[in-house]
Parts: sequence; C-alpha cells; structure tokens
Amino acid sequence: MSSLRKYSLAAGLFYLLTFVSIPTLALYRPVRALNFVAGPGPDTPVMVGVLLEMIVALAGIGRAVALYPVLRRQGEARAVGFVASRVLEAATIYVGIVSLMSIVTLRQAGVGTGAVVSGQGLAAQYQWTFFFGQSFIPAVNGVLLGSLLYQSRLVPRWLPLLGFIGATLLVASWLAILVGLTRAISPAAAAAALPIAVWEFSLGIYLTFWGFKPSPVTAGL
Repeated sequence: MSSLRKYSLAAGLFYLLTFVSIPTLALYRPVRALNFVAGPGPDTPVMVGVLLEMIVALAGIGRAVALYPVLRRQGEARAVGFVASRVLEAATIYVGIVSLMSIVTLRQAGVGTGAVVSGQGLAAQYQWTFFFGQSFIPAVNGVLLGSLLYQSRLVPRWLPLLGFIGATLLVASWLAILVGLTRAISPAAAAAALPIAVWEFSLGIYLTFWGFKPSPVTAGL
C-alpha cells in the first residue's frame, strides 16, 4: 500500500468513525431534564455519550492530520487552517464533556434541589458550547477542505461542491438560531445540518474505498 493510499484510507476511516456520536441525541435526553441533577439518574447514558464524543474529537484531529501531507501541496496555509479548525472543534467538544460530567458529579454527590440552578447552568453551557463549536466549525472545515479538494481534483468535484452547499446552509441556520428565528433543536435546523453530514459521510466512503484520484498534487507521494 502506497503512502498516498494510507493517507486516504486513514482519513476516510476517521471520517466514518465520527458518526458514532449520532446516538448522543438520545443518550443526552435525561440530562436535559430540569430536575436531572436532583433526581436518581441514570448516569450510564450520559457517560456512554461522553465516551462517544471523546472518540469524535480525537477522530476529527486524526482525519485532519492524515490529510495534511497531501493538502499542504495544494495550499499550505489552508491545510494548516484545516488542522487548526479541527483541533478547535475537538477542544469545544471536550469543554462540553466537562460540563456534562460536572452535572453527573453534582447528582452523584446528592446535592439535591439546591443544585438545580447549577445543573441548568451547566446544561446551558453545554448547549452553547455545542452551538458555537459543533454547529459552526464544521462549516469552516467544509469551506477549507472543500476548496483544497476542488482545486486539486483529488476527489470528484461534486463532493466539495456538496461541502460548499452544506457549509452555506449550516451558517444560514446558525445565524437564524442566533437571532432567534428558529430553535436549535427543530426540523428546520436538522434539515440544514443534513447536507454537511452527507458531505462528510460521502467523503469518508470515497476516501476509504477509492482513495485519491491521480493529480499533480500527489506526484512523489
């Protein structure tokens, strides 16, 4: 296996691995309840979700690192920016994780109803961390990576075009939520986030099973 194929395979697998976090939408439902911190639990779904998000954070960095040796040949500044944005996204995920585990710790300590306000504050912190991190930075990633892949022709051009469309819709939805035109958890927000998810999943599939297309960028790799 050539070095180029190893890079594409690693990046593709890391992309697919990030989709393990989908169950967190259901796993975090108990912790969103107003009285979770004063109730009997359960803690297991939250902890499972936290572990899945840790995998997502590390996989996000992994795919950027795997793609960097190839992408820097097309545009080093954007390639570095892509790695940096993935690291920033991972950092926001870990901040959210700390917020959730703090709620669990308060509940396990038996602090009772006196910590309800604190629990609600930590839950709000997680929601805003997710909003500014995992709901916005993927659009930045889509533009940076999409532009590099489009210019280099390392993948079929419809893939980065899908990334551009997804990034545009995600930013539009993000702004609508920010100014209060729609809610963060709503059918409209879910529909706006779907194209960027399809872009990342499709890219993961393509890189895993087909790898990069022949390009002057890959000469010597």
